[in-house]
Amino acid sequence: MPYYAGIDLGGTKSAACIAEIRGGDIRILKKSKFPTIDHSPQATLLTLNSLLRSLLSDCGIESGNLKAIGISCGGPLDAARGVILSPPNLPAWDHIQVCRWFSEEFKVPAYLENDANACALAEWQFGAGMGTQNMIFLTFGTGFGAGLILGGRLYGGSCGLAGEIGHVRAEQTGPVGYGKEGSYEGFCSGGGIARFARDAIEKQLFHESPRQLLAASEEINAKEICRLADKGDPFCLHIINVCAAKLGQCLAMLIDLLNPDAIVIGSIYERNIDLFLPTIEQTIAQEALPASAARCRILPSALGDGIGDYAAAAVGYMGLGNGQVLGNNQDLAGSENHIRD
Repeated sequence: MPYYAGIDLGGTKSAACIAEIRGGDIRILKKSKFPTIDHSPQATLLTLNSLLRSLLSDCGIESGNLKAIGISCGGPLDAARGVILSPPNLPAWDHIQVCRWFSEEFKVPAYLENDANACALAEWQFGAGMGTQNMIFLTFGTGFGAGLILGGRLYGGSCGLAGEIGHVRAEQTGPVGYGKEGSYEGFCSGGGIARFARDAIEKQLFHESPRQLLAASEEINAKEICRLADKGDPFCLHIINVCAAKLGQCLAMLIDLLNPDAIVIGSIYERNIDLFLPTIEQTIAQEALPASAARCRILPSALGDGIGDYAAAAVGYMGLGNGQVLGNNQDLAGSENHIRD
């Protein structure tokens, strides 16, 4: 029985898992995670190495039955060469040869992919996008990015940066996201929603009082805004409705541009569909081409909060990225230079 390992590298936490994949079904057998804040690449990789070996042992899996390792990480990165290129949430990871590390340690192919692309692969193969030929996955979590499945294949663009929809400007002014004021990430991400609420309070953009929001939480965050909006708080409802309208505009643009079968949205949307969907549907009806809109389904992620594990394992299963076991079996633990490009 072939098994696949998944590595989910993040700025706040990193995780490792072991997955069993057969007959179009995926099952996470066991996983483990740990905080990555202030961890050097060397320390994080050594920890992940140890975790993977422990997980394989706990699952009773012999090394010969591990088929491949998939790695999911925020960009920028070079998937073809298996190199991480200083992502904003992992600034110390400058030209880190992460695929080489795991290939040499475990003697199996290792594959690297952008996290949005990895999630798109997972939803397409095992989740809400099964059976589609043209599907878009939107992260809508800490950030806002897209993974594109076009013509039954993952589309990365000329230099692997396709799908960076969060960087597109929605308004000339507005919350900052992806380093740009008024960007779609500024309106359609956890951090963006919180910043928008804080800006609205400071600039008194809405007549409604934010008293409940300020009283309920010392730190304004998207989770609390959604919770209060669900209870009918007028200020929080205004915030969510504006963000939902911007999300709807973004979806209409993607529908007109790419004519997908489905757009799958994760994280905040998946947990708060009823808050966002009515405004999204209304905006799409106003903005998108009717024939294209009628063909496209707007779906929540089917893989839920475990999508990071499924995504990393799916990268290994699909065999993207560099996918090459290097012949040089050096001991990489001894020097940082061995993992830098």
